[in-house]
Amino acid sequence: MSALTKAKGFKKSRAGTYLSIGTTAFGALSVIKQARKARTESDTLLLLDAVVSAAAIATGLAILVRELKRVGDDDVLFG
Repeated sequence: MSALTKAKGFKKSRAGTYLSIGTTAFGALSVIKQARKARTESDTLLLLDAVVSAAAIATGLAILVRELKRVGDDDVLFG
């Protein structure tokens, strides 16, 4: 099995999905900082960028949670 095949398998695994959720949630921290900065500077464009980024993060997390449920449904030991 090649390294690329293993990497693709990891992305579809439960551990890979949890890792993706963690990195996506970590990205939310920078968006929160960006939103705070935009509010203190009254920068509407920067605030709009933070809102759009937050929506993208929320959508990404929802997709990852759905993928996690699918991985759980396919797992015989999961139940």
